[in-house]
Amino acid sequence: MRAWEPVIGRDGELRDVTRTLMSTGASARTLLVVGGPGTGKTAVVEQARRAAAEEGAHVLRLRCHDGASPPGAAALADGVHSVLAKFHDRRSPVRVGAVRRIRLQSTGHDGELALLSVLGEILTDAAAHLPFAVVVDDIDRMPPRTASALGLLLRVFRPVGVPMVMAGRPLRPPDDGAPPLAAAADRLLELPPLRPTDIEALVVRRLGRPVEPALVTAVLGALGPMAGIPEAVLSVLDAMAEHGGFLELDGHVCLTQPERALRLTTDVKKLSRLCWPDAPPDPVALDAAAAVARNLEHAEVRLDDLLRLKPGGPRRAGLVDRSLTPLVKDGTLTVDGDGRMAFAVPALAAALRALPTHHGVSSLHALITRSLTDRLGPQTAGSCYPRLAEHVAAAGAELDDALAVDVLLAAARTDARSDWPRSVRAYASALRRLAPHDHRTPGVLRESAELSLRHADHPGALALGEPLLAHLSASPARQDRDCLDFVAEVWAMAALHEHRLPDTAGTGLPADDVRNQIPAVAQFAELVGPFGLGATTPRPASGTPRPSAAGHRTRTGPMPSQPTSGPRQPDAPDPRGDAGPPPSPPTGGTHQPPTPARRPGSGPLPSPPELRLLAAATGSRAELSGALHALSPEASGALDLDRLRTAAVHADLTGVLATVLGDRYTGAGNSTAAWYHAMVRDYLEGDWDRALVAARRIEARSRTRGTTAGAAQSARVLAAEILCTRGELGRARTWLELVPDSVSHPLVAWARLGLRYWSGQVEESLETALRDVRRAHGSGVHSGTEKVLLRYVAFALVADLPQAMREGLAELEALHEVVGSAMTREAVLFGRGLVHGDADSALAALRSVRGRGDAYQNLLCCLSLMEIGDESEPWPAEASRIARSLGIGRATRTTLGHMTRRRTFGLPRTRPAKDTFGEDDVRLTTMVSNGATNRQIAARLAWSEKTVERRLTRLFQRTGCRSRVELAAAWLDGSLARRVLVPDGTHRAGTTLPGPGGTTPPGRL
Repeated sequence: MRAWEPVIGRDGELRDVTRTLMSTGASARTLLVVGGPGTGKTAVVEQARRAAAEEGAHVLRLRCHDGASPPGAAALADGVHSVLAKFHDRRSPVRVGAVRRIRLQSTGHDGELALLSVLGEILTDAAAHLPFAVVVDDIDRMPPRTASALGLLLRVFRPVGVPMVMAGRPLRPPDDGAPPLAAAADRLLELPPLRPTDIEALVVRRLGRPVEPALVTAVLGALGPMAGIPEAVLSVLDAMAEHGGFLELDGHVCLTQPERALRLTTDVKKLSRLCWPDAPPDPVALDAAAAVARNLEHAEVRLDDLLRLKPGGPRRAGLVDRSLTPLVKDGTLTVDGDGRMAFAVPALAAALRALPTHHGVSSLHALITRSLTDRLGPQTAGSCYPRLAEHVAAAGAELDDALAVDVLLAAARTDARSDWPRSVRAYASALRRLAPHDHRTPGVLRESAELSLRHADHPGALALGEPLLAHLSASPARQDRDCLDFVAEVWAMAALHEHRLPDTAGTGLPADDVRNQIPAVAQFAELVGPFGLGATTPRPASGTPRPSAAGHRTRTGPMPSQPTSGPRQPDAPDPRGDAGPPPSPPTGGTHQPPTPARRPGSGPLPSPPELRLLAAATGSRAELSGALHALSPEASGALDLDRLRTAAVHADLTGVLATVLGDRYTGAGNSTAAWYHAMVRDYLEGDWDRALVAARRIEARSRTRGTTAGAAQSARVLAAEILCTRGELGRARTWLELVPDSVSHPLVAWARLGLRYWSGQVEESLETALRDVRRAHGSGVHSGTEKVLLRYVAFALVADLPQAMREGLAELEALHEVVGSAMTREAVLFGRGLVHGDADSALAALRSVRGRGDAYQNLLCCLSLMEIGDESEPWPAEASRIARSLGIGRATRTTLGHMTRRRTFGLPRTRPAKDTFGEDDVRLTTMVSNGATNRQIAARLAWSEKTVERRLTRLFQRTGCRSRVELAAAWLDGSLARRVLVPDGTHRAGTTLPGPGGTTPPGRL
């Protein structure tokens, strides 16, 4: 910890030390501050010394254990002499001379007592003339004789009026009783470990930026019992920074290393001082500790494993006594009741593994394996000791493949129920040793795939791709077709859960050949585009929205007023949310490629009809109806179509699979899809801070070393949308720039529309939005485009483009005719409320939103109802509450304030007949026509800038001018005097939706 930085988490201890240093006179006391290495003793004392000095106290440092004098009273006298030399009063020479004389005269035990007596008197005399306090640091490094002399001085010849604070590590009592300094102190203050909240504050201060909670959790887990030691925390942070373990995302620092890789410093001196403060290990012991750490890295080692070693291996006594016994004795290595060994501090083990060692590692694991296989046989040893599989994997080439495979398979099958993660690792090790053409390979692949699927271990299932493709390349005949098809389906499904395509790179097989040999890969790949996992490939669509009658050309300039029909009545309520029952499937459907016969939809994997249903969830009503008819009546009747459509709109693969598979779905595990599913839930519920945490976790996970997770494009989009809504356009743009241009999912178009519009690209944003919608429809993706079109209508309304509003509403209605989902119906109702001022439609949309659960859409409905609803309704209060919960209070408060002020003018007020330009109006208009800014006008007229804005707004309303340029032109050409002034309080029709930062678009409010 840097000396100039305030100490974190030690407020109470700082008060106690500071109070002691300032307790001069009769109340002077002696305080002993103790704590383990790295707990911050020196930092606490130093900050308390500075605080006492700022209050006027004189605090002097006593150094009596780093000089040239022999230990004992003489060394103490030298330290007191240095303290007295800092006094500058008339008695200073007398005191210094007295110390020198008694120092020369003191011999033997009696002489030391006389010296201590004189030292006490001189310090008392000095404190009476100039009160001061004394600090003694690192007392644990003080020689025993010097410590005894200081303790005797404080107990017997105590200087009156001299408070003293001593700091150091806990003192070990000598053989004849308590430590002298501990017995001499009036009070003992022990520094406890820091709390997790204090550790988080320490991490934030060291990194200089906010951090993700997962980073703090990982640091605490890596340190174990040392988690509350500040120096240990800083050591881990420095080691991570040195090796590029940090990634800054969205202004937060994330972890990009596996948690098991977090380690302390590898500087031997610093590591020894932190972990072996009493007796630092010599090079031989440190080398042995590094070997032990490496042996425990990949396998569970027990004491009985070492005791079974044959004499030809490492000597049992030497290994146990030289390496293990010292580590166990000082608590570095723990041994549980079953004899399992582990390092108490994982970060220390990781640091030791990074140190060089002369001991062989793989040979020890091989010896442990042979000690059992030679006696029991490979299969029996693997069955009786399934943990032996980890030793086989760590032994590597030290063991023969035939022996290793027998042990691994026996261990994997035994561990499948009791310890399935270890069983998965054993299967993976066996597949790496099995030859691709081995007849056992298909069976092992299937067993491993079943285990990973059962426990939703998608990273484990994803690792099966390489041995699967290698076997297909070596055995093109494919005798075990059904077995390999099942493995391929598990592999492809795992790839989707990690938001990526099945990887065929490095296998020597072209991607097209893989799809031809494994139809499941092609079937699962059809979900990539609809769920935003990659580029969208056009697929046959049974219906597309018809062009709107108003045409497709978007105009963003002022449009002439056109007669429109009155408000349309909302559709009749439909419990399914559809416009009607799904039509019968088309008789001339598109041609489907032949697929091999597979089991009916009763297992944990989706059947071909269910895969088509997953893709159809993002398409038209006709596509969905055709996919439903391919299912059994029981399966189709049990589906929640609204839930299916909602998950598909948000590209939530986990939600869609859970809806279609029901109880058969084994879950998403800890996959990218699982994290994104949680993010969607938090977004809809309005917990946006938590949703942003999930987005950063997903992004950091995709860049973490040793993982196979791919980045979730939809997570990036939702994060950008949240930040854009909150007005943080720069951060939103950073997130969206991470989405490749090839990804054209409606969610991407929705977020890009918002960012472009609020960045000032009004015309480009609206035109691009319609183009993105049509491209999605051309690819057969309809779900989610209603969000784009509804935002298009809202932005056209804010920009005062009535023709564009009507065009957007027509597109929405055409989309609803094709899709007929609850969300498209909700969007149409909301659009009618915005365009036609239809309160009934807006209320129906609000009821639908509340039933579905979408906090932000709920806010938009409340804001629209504030404009078109009854004043007695609680829309402003509800809108304000939702805005605060979403973290967009500033932006929405501004909008709500404008709306509230507008609502106070129930009817246009009539302007009095004598209402003419006053002197202030003339001066304001003159300065505007001269090009003065609001700030310049405020300075000249002695107004506030808000007063200038308010008077300008009132002036625009009274004159009918729409801008400063128009007002200046009317003033200069004399037409302003001939204008018919508009009565005060008259406002233009329209509404205002919340914008970033609370800004109001030009021409609105």
